[in-house]
Amino acid sequence: MAATSINRHAGRGGLRGMLPTRAAVCLMPAAFLLASPVAAEAVVPSGARPMTGVELYMMFRGKSWKWQDGAGFMRDEGRLFRAWAQDGKKATWAEGRWIVTDSGMLCLKATWHSQGEAAQDKTCFSHRVLDGTIYQRREPAGDWYIFKHARPVADDEFFRLVKKDLVSARLPIIQISGENSIRPRPEADQVGGVQ
Repeated sequence: MAATSINRHAGRGGLRGMLPTRAAVCLMPAAFLLASPVAAEAVVPSGARPMTGVELYMMFRGKSWKWQDGAGFMRDEGRLFRAWAQDGKKATWAEGRWIVTDSGMLCLKATWHSQGEAAQDKTCFSHRVLDGTIYQRREPAGDWYIFKHARPVADDEFFRLVKKDLVSARLPIIQISGENSIRPRPEADQVGGVQ
């Protein structure tokens, strides 16, 4: 992955108290999700507005977001999010939900599993639009880049969204190969009870 690709997505939210091994479980798949073609930073014009929840829903529903060695599928029914990354001993998989907001936000909240470890992760992207050009950035502090040009360009990140489930057929194979994957431990709430 090119350094500019990593830099444009800088500012990843903390993993809040997870053990280093669990942090590795989250960071690896997130890196694949964000390993998009190198795109130049973009300045979002002052007239750009946040995309609505309906616009984002229509853009992402029922599509897989392909990345270098894996994919994440945003199922329409129930807004379920499922993903996989890598193969063999490095394979990871996730299950969770995807949400959109009227403030232009797409969030993928899932539990990632790998080699006996499991950790929850939430990755969000902001979207702005002006005259058909869609700008995107990873929250909380990634750099803005053009997700889709008004006149599409072949390497637009938008074209990594495909109207096909690239996850469901592959996920059982990965889950079986990682049979020792565990569910995350329940967290205690403020009064000490389990949620």
